[in-house]
Amino acid sequence: MKIVIAGFGVEGQSNLRYFREKFPEADFLVADEREKVDNLPENVAYQAEFSGLEDADLIVRSPSLPPKKIKTSGRIWSATNEFFANCPATIIGVTGTKGKGTTCSFISSILRATGKTVHLVGNIGVPALDILPKIEKNDIVVYELSSFQLWDLQKSPHVAVVLMIEPDHLNVHADFNDYLAAKANITKSQTADDYVVYNSQNEFSSSIADASLAQKKEYPFVLSDDITSAIHLPGKHNIDNACAAIAAVKSILPNVSDDEIKRGLSEFTGLPHRLKFVAEKYGVKYYDDSISTTPGSAIAALKAFMEPKILILGGSDKGADYSELAKEIAGQNVRLIIINGANADEIREVLREEKIDCEIVQLNMTGMKEVAKLAKNKAQSGDVVILSPAAASFDMFKGYSDRGEQFVAAVEEL
Repeated sequence: MKIVIAGFGVEGQSNLRYFREKFPEADFLVADEREKVDNLPENVAYQAEFSGLEDADLIVRSPSLPPKKIKTSGRIWSATNEFFANCPATIIGVTGTKGKGTTCSFISSILRATGKTVHLVGNIGVPALDILPKIEKNDIVVYELSSFQLWDLQKSPHVAVVLMIEPDHLNVHADFNDYLAAKANITKSQTADDYVVYNSQNEFSSSIADASLAQKKEYPFVLSDDITSAIHLPGKHNIDNACAAIAAVKSILPNVSDDEIKRGLSEFTGLPHRLKFVAEKYGVKYYDDSISTTPGSAIAALKAFMEPKILILGGSDKGADYSELAKEIAGQNVRLIIINGANADEIREVLREEKIDCEIVQLNMTGMKEVAKLAKNKAQSGDVVILSPAAASFDMFKGYSDRGEQFVAAVEEL
């Protein structure tokens, strides 16, 4: 039996460990587009391309590798499919364009407040197959699911949470319809015994719920003041995320108490790079929202603050439309926009078309230290400085975490 591990990042390495243990007699090949990969065992073959795999019996793809890119007569599989096929516990799956990590964390925190054993996996937490052998029937799994993981999903979670959806990853998906179809796979195999939690204010989330056979629970809804006060994260979008989490938990634990909900919400203080407070310097507050890779996430960041704002935008292009972001900026108290990165010209042109009248400074692939210094020199006491790029990070950084960490380090040096 020949098994190919296609893609050898963090999940690909997890896939190799898992399937070597499951099929110890199989012949393994790792395929990736890089000339060299780290942590490859000495006795495992390697090739730096995804072609020539026609004779494989099983190809386990990494999330960002589209199934259509793989040519084989064998079976194309994924860690997500393997997990769903073998997990003995109830799965709550969460997808959407933004807010997945925060919502998953809210769900996990509330469930733990009720005494449940919870496993948080997917894009957040640990690779799913690493903990699959440890999961027991009465546990609960909270699985963050990207469009890449959902591309070919063959089994739906018991509770599917579909957050706000907007165009994203259009540099990988053929178009928005392809992206939306991948997202819709989360509910494709649901039955009337399952649940779908959806954003009733987002047409794409609602359309996915409409097509599901599952019992439907909509959000956002009005929370009592004492529950809202337990949420320590800024912005209405995080109240919406909390609503989605509460609806998901109540799907499987209808008798969860308000005290358990409040304790769960209050014990979660936010994930790195998600509108995270960095520091206050000279009366100016700095926030790291490097996870923002779409215009919609930058809009949410702007709406989270009433204070005068300095907004740092720009990065690598994912085919996004910045017109709605420009309109939001026009109606917000934004004093300065700093644009940096590969798509700076594109963003500047959209702002010009919208006749944005605040000060705009366009930089040319400038390091984060210089960006932070510019923000400091332009800021006034009472301002908030927000790194919310509305673009991917791979033009200048290893990923959004690297971008955020460099921003935090630069702010701390001011």
